[in-house]
Amino acid sequence: MAKTNLSLYHIIRESSLKTNAPLLIMLHGYGSDETDLYAFASELPEALFIISVRAPFPMPPYGNAWYAINFEAEKGKWSDTKQAAASRDLIAHFIDEAIATYPVDKDHVSLLGFSQGTVLGYAVALTYPHKVKNLVALSGYINTDLIPKDFKTLDYSKLDFYCSHGSLDQVIPVEWARQSKAFLAQLHIKFQYAEFPVGHGVAPQNFYELKAWLTQRIPHL
Repeated sequence: MAKTNLSLYHIIRESSLKTNAPLLIMLHGYGSDETDLYAFASELPEALFIISVRAPFPMPPYGNAWYAINFEAEKGKWSDTKQAAASRDLIAHFIDEAIATYPVDKDHVSLLGFSQGTVLGYAVALTYPHKVKNLVALSGYINTDLIPKDFKTLDYSKLDFYCSHGSLDQVIPVEWARQSKAFLAQLHIKFQYAEFPVGHGVAPQNFYELKAWLTQRIPHL
């Protein structure tokens, strides 16, 4: 079911619960759209109210992005930090809209991102930790330019992350993902980190692991 009445275009899968459903918001990768990660929805617990959103910047002829990437830039890829920060804040606002619009539990909001969607998922959770409980971070990394300078003063005690990456990833080097472990540890954020022998994608074993991880953290089950 597609929805256009909130600040981000999205599709939903309603929960088996009538009220206070745990909410899962899906954030797709660069050049994709809301239908990509939504393919996971049928395999995830029915108690979840699932919203898969479309990034705000169109990429003709098809697809969308959370922020622009210049692949021709010197010294590797250049990301538009201003656009990324705007998307971070837009997602945070969308969380509030979703809570006000749908029969979900504001205290059980999870984000699931892939690639660029994971970069934004980290940014939202680390900037607005009071809005998020769980994060599934697939094939992405922490961009410290997208979190507050005073991040060490924020309360991250309620956060719990599942982070995974392909050890053969040719798009986002696995070394970038590995750096997240030390970063999260220093903030005493609970996390699980895993690598799988694949490229820039989600291996079946990866999906089964993230599903089990997420299921264990869903109330009412």
